[in-house]
Amino acid sequence: MKHLGTKRLETDRLVLRRFAIEDADAMFNNWANDSEVTKYLMWPFHKSVEISRNVLSDWTSQYAKDDYYQWAITLKENGDEPIGSISVVHKDDDVKMVHIGYCIGKRWWKQGITSEALAALVKFLFEEVGVNRIESRHDPRNPNSGKVMVKCGLKYEGTLREADWNNQGICDSAIYGILAKEYKTAK
Repeated sequence: MKHLGTKRLETDRLVLRRFAIEDADAMFNNWANDSEVTKYLMWPFHKSVEISRNVLSDWTSQYAKDDYYQWAITLKENGDEPIGSISVVHKDDDVKMVHIGYCIGKRWWKQGITSEALAALVKFLFEEVGVNRIESRHDPRNPNSGKVMVKCGLKYEGTLREADWNNQGICDSAIYGILAKEYKTAK
């Protein structure tokens, strides 16, 4: 893989960009303080904007690394205000694999925004970074997350029983993936 770091990416409706500390209020207000948004995630909802600020401090300090990938999802029509995040949450350079995680504020659910953001990452990671496999997972009780993956070409590979955890406790893990050769064939 040729790691390029968190490059600015654009789609028809979105700009995916690096976070800044100044995004703390938007992060807190738009998604991080909402227990419904974080219901199936591995981090608890933020009880204060200070928690969001601390998270952003950690994230922004890692942007100097070429193998760090953490984007703010912004709508062009809303200016530069983040409405969610999408990132590589795990990677394995030996097999050229990245695992993607994402979340978006409830106000923007079911508008195709997360799918558009994930599709931009799939393109970037295959065409520019040179990954061989992109994968993601979700709690089967959150089927809309799986719909995002399928819309972006990831294939359902199976469900691991009680193999993961989130804010609901121990849970099953539905796994999806796409290989570089499948991406190239579908283009």
